This record gives sequence, structure tokens and C-alpha cells, in this order.
Amino acid sequence: MKSRKLSRLSTVQLIVLFYFGAVCISTFLLWLPIFHQPGVKISFVDALFTAVSAISVTGLTVVSTAHTFNTPGIFVLAFILQFGGIGIMALGTFIWLMFGKKIGFRERQLIMTDQNRSTFAGLVKLMKEILTLIITIEIVGGVILGVYFLRYFPSWKEAFFQGFFASVSATTNAGFDITGQSLMPFAHDYFVQTIHMILLVLGAIGFPVLIEVKEFFFHRQKQQYRFSLFTKLTTVTFFLLVLFGTWAILFIEWNRFFANKTWHESLFYALFQSISSRNGGLATMNVADFSEPTLLVLSVLMFIGASPSSVGGGIRTTTFAIVMLTIFFYAKGKNSIKVFQREIHHDDILKSFIVFGTALILCFLAVVFLSFSEPFTMIEIVFEVCSAFGTTGLSMGITSQLSTFGKLVITALMFIGRIGILSFLFLIRGNNSKETYHYPKERIIIG
Repeated sequence: MKSRKLSRLSTVQLIVLFYFGAVCISTFLLWLPIFHQPGVKISFVDALFTAVSAISVTGLTVVSTAHTFNTPGIFVLAFILQFGGIGIMALGTFIWLMFGKKIGFRERQLIMTDQNRSTFAGLVKLMKEILTLIITIEIVGGVILGVYFLRYFPSWKEAFFQGFFASVSATTNAGFDITGQSLMPFAHDYFVQTIHMILLVLGAIGFPVLIEVKEFFFHRQKQQYRFSLFTKLTTVTFFLLVLFGTWAILFIEWNRFFANKTWHESLFYALFQSISSRNGGLATMNVADFSEPTLLVLSVLMFIGASPSSVGGGIRTTTFAIVMLTIFFYAKGKNSIKVFQREIHHDDILKSFIVFGTALILCFLAVVFLSFSEPFTMIEIVFEVCSAFGTTGLSMGITSQLSTFGKLVITALMFIGRIGILSFLFLIRGNNSKETYHYPKERIIIG
């Protein structure tokens, strides 16, 4: 009976159900006293908030990770981050293959939905490559940081434990930390910051991009290798946003927060916060020290988020790029978007504006609700909402002070940010029905 009911669900509904199940299990695990520090208790709502933050790899926390969870609890949290970052279907495929289960048509549909793919071709191979790439990146990052952390921590066990969790958190763009102060203790250690920035970029730029770059390096005739339009568009957009964020922070804060800083301190502060706003959630400073214009810039960057088919949330870089290109080409009198010697499909343009508009409405409603329920300034609320929707995790320090209602609003945003706007819309809409008739078309006045 249950299998029949499950078979009637769409692939999107099943994926959301799987993520919801992962949240329930994670909440229960993080709520168990055996994973807490001695004498520490957390409420069910706080455990739920932390679980959703971990599954959505956001990093917003209402409790201190370092002071709440013991070593087994930290490992449980790291495992949850893997599910959230790599994706339930990627890890699920690996588990299916381990037990010798055949990946059938239904499973391939789920993988295609979870990874935003438009074709069934090579899905199982894709899952294997994603898992191999991410685990390899995490191991290499963990070893490098673990060895380097020997100068900071008294024992090799603690150094590699810190390096392991930092690598997982950075690669999955989770934003969780077990230092209790994010990366503020390393505000002047440019090596630690550089390794974290590399890991953050590798996690947020998109799995298809990483796979194509790997194929390019192993391709015998590199001059004949052609990168896909997706890789070209998302990579250019990603790094343009990083450069814009760095320049904007430097320009706005040069005579403010950076007034007494050296040029290299200012550069690394601006660059790290710009990259972290893509989806990282880690900080080398208290972002509340920035002025309001900078906080608004960071909010916009978090709202855009990372690339599709990555560990990140938000409207995604390709959505932003297509919206901007559509406006630009329309202003030039063009009816189509041509970029990198390719023409973007009309359906993708329509989807981009739907995602953009729906995200704006959701974030606007969240800001309105929180303005009624929370005693914080507008910029603090806007920043928190954009951070939650973009599954970024940066905060001006108000997360732990949110009311129960406020925590639930932020929890909902993090969950929607993780599954994506299109999946959210597919979840709430009815079944597709073929239109049997049309009315006469009539033009209306726009703008």
C-alpha cells in the first residue's frame, strides 16, 4: 500500500520527501544527549534549526557548535553536511551500488531531478564522479589544513580533527565551525584563508564545471575540447560576482572599516567575504562591523548564491546571468539572447524570471513576517533572510536571539533554498493538464 502511494508521487515530491526525512533523522540525532557536551541541553526547535541548517549546508546556528556538541556529535554533524552538500541522491546512488542494487528508471529520474539535469544520459557515472571529486577535495584539504594546524593546536589529533571538519565545512560551503569564532582566529593567516577560499570556490562553482575541467586536463587534444555553455556562463558569472563583491567592499569600506588596515589586510578581508557570500558562510571578521551599503551588497550576493548543481542555494548564478542578459539584449532591441556563440532557449529564460520573481516574493514575505515578530533593525533582518535563502550562513549575530516563530521562518527559507525554487514550485503545483482550448489573444499595456 505504501509503495503504491510512493509510486504516485512525482520525482520532485519524492526528493523533497527524502530531504524532509533526512531533516527528521538529523533532528533526532542532534537532539540526543549522547552527542552533547556534558550538562548541555538543547530544545527540539533548536535541534530542528541546526538539522535544517546542516542539510541545507547553510551554517546559521542558534547554538554554539563547539560548546554544544561533543566529538561524536561533531562527526554526526559532518556526516549530515555530506548529505546536504553532495546531495541525497549522489550518496544514495553510492549506497545502492555498494549493495549491488540496480539503478532503474525511477532512481534515474530522482537523480536527474536532484542534480537539475535535463537528460538521463550518464547519470550514474555523474554521481560516481561527483562523489569521487568532492571526497578527494575534502581529503586533500583536510590533510593540508591538518598539517598546517599543528602550529596552532597542542596535539596532532586536535590539529587533524580541526582540519578535517574545516575542510568538510568549506567544501560543502556549510559555514559551520568548531573554533567558536568562525575563521576570525585566522584573520591574519593568509595561507589558511587561501585554502578555505579554494575549497569554497570548488564547492560552489558547480559539479558539472568541476567534471568538465577534470575532463579537459585529461583530454589528449586540449585545443579540440569544447566546454559547455553552462560551464562558460556560470564560471564567468561566478568570478565576475566575486570580483564585483571584492571591489564594492573595498570601495565602500576604504575610509571606514579599512581606514586603519594595510592594503593586504583590506584585500584579504574584502576577497574572503566576497567569496564567502557566494555560499560559504565563514567569516574572518564580524560582518556587523561593515557599513549598511556593504551589508546590502553582501545581501544581494547571498540572494544570488552559488551555481546550479553545486552545494549552494539562492537563485543561482545562471539565473542571475540570464535575467541580466535578457534585460541587456531587450534594451538593444533583440528578441533572443546570444552568448558564447550559442542562443539561450526561451524556456530557460522564462524559468529564470520565474525563479527570480518567486525568490523576491518569498524573501519579501519573510522580511515582513520577521519585522513584525523580531525586535531587530531592517538591515539585520534583510541580511538574515538573504543568508538563509542563499544557504550562506553569514549573520549579524541575531540568529540565536530569534523567537520560535522567527526560527521557523528562517528554517523554511533554508529548506526552500536547498531544494531550489523550481522544485518548490513543482511541489505545490498540481499535475500537468493538457489545454484543450485557447481564448483569443489580446495585447495589454506593460510598464
